[in-house]
Amino acid sequence: MSHIFVDGLEQNSANYASMTPLSFIERAAQVYPQKLAIVHGNLRQDWQTTYQRCKQLASALLKSGIKRGDTVAVMLPNTPPMVEAHFGVPMSGAVLNALNTRLDPEAIAFMLQHGEAKAIMIDPEFSHTMKKALEIAQIKDILIIDIHDALYQGDGFSIGGIEYEAFLRLGDPDYSWEGPHDEWDAICLNYTSGTTGNPKGVVYHHRGAMTNAISNILEWDMPKHPVYLWTLPMFHCNGWCFPWTVAARAGVNVCLRKVDAAHIFESIKAHGVTHYCAAPIVHGFLVNASDELKKGVPPGVKAMVAGAAPPAAMIEGMEKMGFDLTHVYGLTETYGPAAVCVKHDAWQENNIGDRAALNARQGVRYHLQHGMAVIDPESMSPVLADGQTIGEIMFRGNIMMKGYLKNRSATQEAFAGGWFHTGDLAVMNPDGYIKIKDRSKDIIISGGENISSIEVEDVLYRHPAVMAAAVVARPDEKWGETPCAFIEVKPGVNVSVEEIIAHCKLHLAGFKVPRAVVFAELPKTSTGKIQKFELRKRAGSAQAIDV
Repeated sequence: MSHIFVDGLEQNSANYASMTPLSFIERAAQVYPQKLAIVHGNLRQDWQTTYQRCKQLASALLKSGIKRGDTVAVMLPNTPPMVEAHFGVPMSGAVLNALNTRLDPEAIAFMLQHGEAKAIMIDPEFSHTMKKALEIAQIKDILIIDIHDALYQGDGFSIGGIEYEAFLRLGDPDYSWEGPHDEWDAICLNYTSGTTGNPKGVVYHHRGAMTNAISNILEWDMPKHPVYLWTLPMFHCNGWCFPWTVAARAGVNVCLRKVDAAHIFESIKAHGVTHYCAAPIVHGFLVNASDELKKGVPPGVKAMVAGAAPPAAMIEGMEKMGFDLTHVYGLTETYGPAAVCVKHDAWQENNIGDRAALNARQGVRYHLQHGMAVIDPESMSPVLADGQTIGEIMFRGNIMMKGYLKNRSATQEAFAGGWFHTGDLAVMNPDGYIKIKDRSKDIIISGGENISSIEVEDVLYRHPAVMAAAVVARPDEKWGETPCAFIEVKPGVNVSVEEIIAHCKLHLAGFKVPRAVVFAELPKTSTGKIQKFELRKRAGSAQAIDV
């Protein structure tokens, strides 16, 4: 429709550019070239050098035959090459697929095949897993780039490709990279287990990555030059978009190969860390650490937690250390956090228990997320804001995936009615804050990682002694939740807990193996459906044998 605010006011290269978080590192290098960008062991790397290395990586990938739209996978811990991959890979026009380093070779092989990876960067710590995964995947002509890290101590080895530094030397540090042709272009591919055994490929776009990175700054009121500690895996939702957030603020990436209380406190004290993100288990490590480790830690460190509601003991412990804890909520499909429990000054007047209850809520939408609501999935109408009426949490807006790779039906189902369906059941409180009550998907969140109960059940059913199996979440002080397996054994067959666990370990990544096993007749409906809600009631009982 033509009107005076359209005619002669067309979009052009002078007044419009596609949004991309890659622009953040370009600006950081231009404005703060000598400012520290990366710390890793004895390495101190500034933003100008980091930008040049990212351009070299992009140039080298293109010279090696990687094309726009190709997938470049990485199997890396939180080290400098992982930071550089978040810029260098998309600068080439390729799509970054950061693989979960905790997964088994079979799962990794599926992802390499499904994502059609054309190149893979591998840290020696994961060489055993990757060697087997590549054998299973049988991908022809994949470019293998081996990483050598002086801080790694183990029995890892080179897979047989070119070494990373030698590969960078193939590229041009002055390479003139192009941004995305369209901000809707894919920037990253991440896999999530969902509710089925086979993971789904979640595709991120440049616009979403940039808007979430900016929202991170806004939610934390993040100043210039923060010192950010990488306690959160960068493979997890691309580190909640913080590689790009840190670049936008020209901050410092303090890399961390190993996440434990000693290394975290040491890094905080040595480098003046101001911000970090982590699953509840990591915060628990810190709260429960010895007073000796905590000695000398400066007050005011800002921490972000997601994956489960922070318990009162954690909030109290963080406060005693002088840490400022922010609770966020999201999913892989929303680039990590897309909601935040914004704290109010008046909450400080409450006791610790009441404050914890307020801070444990999933809260309100991120600044640049368009909508977050609790909706009746049948009528697609918002539920009453009474703190009692249950509906499903739904999102819509810029902080949302393009969809699931090669899975049109799952994408359409997830976006039915113009909203993204999270599968999380919740209530809307009168103050507009959302609180999760249950999950419609049988996902177990253990140490911040999603575990599909169906995947574990499929493995259990493969054991010859198992007649029926169901897996539910069991509360765990350390991990938040762990899988608890309920098993109905075939008549006349004897099997031990140890045999079941050994069977699971053959087919599952370690964190997916049940931590408790109960042998019992499973409760069922008249149609034979297992009643998981009954099993959840039993999951914390004495019947559950720890293993």
